[in-house]
Amino acid sequence: MKKSSDFKGYKREIMGAAHDDRLRLALSRAIKSFRANVKDALDKFPHTVDMAEEVVGIKEKSIPDMEKLARQAIEAIEENKGKGYIARTADEALAIISDLTGVGKLIVKGKTMTGEEIGLREHLEEKGNEVYETDLGEFIIQKMGSRPMHILSPSIHVPREDVARLFTRVIGQEIAPDSDIAEMVAAARGYLREKFFQADIGISGANVVAAETGTLFIIENEGNIRLATGAPPVHIALVGMEKLVPTLSDAFKVSEVTWRYASYTIPSYVSMISGPSKTGDIEKVTTYGAHGPGELHVVFLDGGRTELAGYPKLRQALYCLRCGGCLYECPVFSVTAGHFGDKYFAGIGAVWAAIVNEDMQKAASIAYTCLTCGRCKQRCPVKIDVPEMIIELRRLLAEGD
Repeated sequence: MKKSSDFKGYKREIMGAAHDDRLRLALSRAIKSFRANVKDALDKFPHTVDMAEEVVGIKEKSIPDMEKLARQAIEAIEENKGKGYIARTADEALAIISDLTGVGKLIVKGKTMTGEEIGLREHLEEKGNEVYETDLGEFIIQKMGSRPMHILSPSIHVPREDVARLFTRVIGQEIAPDSDIAEMVAAARGYLREKFFQADIGISGANVVAAETGTLFIIENEGNIRLATGAPPVHIALVGMEKLVPTLSDAFKVSEVTWRYASYTIPSYVSMISGPSKTGDIEKVTTYGAHGPGELHVVFLDGGRTELAGYPKLRQALYCLRCGGCLYECPVFSVTAGHFGDKYFAGIGAVWAAIVNEDMQKAASIAYTCLTCGRCKQRCPVKIDVPEMIIELRRLLAEGD
């Protein structure tokens, strides 16, 4: 155990959230929309349920081979003139990315939970870089000086009225609290648009990586990640090793299941990135650095994942697709949002806090807040048994393991 959290502080935080009327208002709106959207997506594409069972098998095969798959992916990326790295710890990942970025750079960043896990933006800012979150929800959180409250919708807890007041202050454009949401989105677009093309570096995560080709699959709707990974001269991707699967076919299946259970019939964008930009249009000579980035760097983070894979019951946490569906079904999350969790939320967040973040007191706080009701398992596309994990984690905590 490296770190310790304040249990009393956690209790104050979660009880305060449970009595926050504005938080409940925002969550109730989001939960209603999410459930309707997922139902619509699965009704239109019922084969997704069977495909999710295939994805369980893919994950069961991939997780024990994370190290092998990471090395295979790096070989493929470097054959295509990119660069790959394995970071054993969060500090190693931060050091690698710091060396690549240097100081005094303008950086545009897409949403990445792995980046949130290791405090990437804050680290780069401390090094003297100007970093812009470009996902709308992350941008709201950054400018509020807050933290994400959901893995897919980080500003889920912020009502539109508060967003209007924030944008009026930050962007300098008067937006009335009762304005249409489209007006708020347009204001953010206008503010961020030029940043993509002025940036020295773009940073992203990835939803899944095909090891055989080193291909990053990135699912999005806003278009900000496509700009952040396509406009700046350098693209850096930070990816947890659990995102690796053996083949392109596997990666397509994981991607489709992810976006359907994340409430999309089809996302606006699915980017597949395997190397820096290139062209062969002059005498069929392949030249790297065409219209897109001239450099691609992919950092695969272990950060406790291989250790977590060694726990027979807890390793299920590594199967998580980050669709976020479990959170919308969790009774505790529905009244507290991301206050029920740490970097990762709700019951599954206790496992990540214990093994990945090595914060046993935080893990205990979350584990004993979880109701073990099982609604999350029913919604989960890969049927992660959170109640089973929580009971096992409680046992380990009681035994001091």
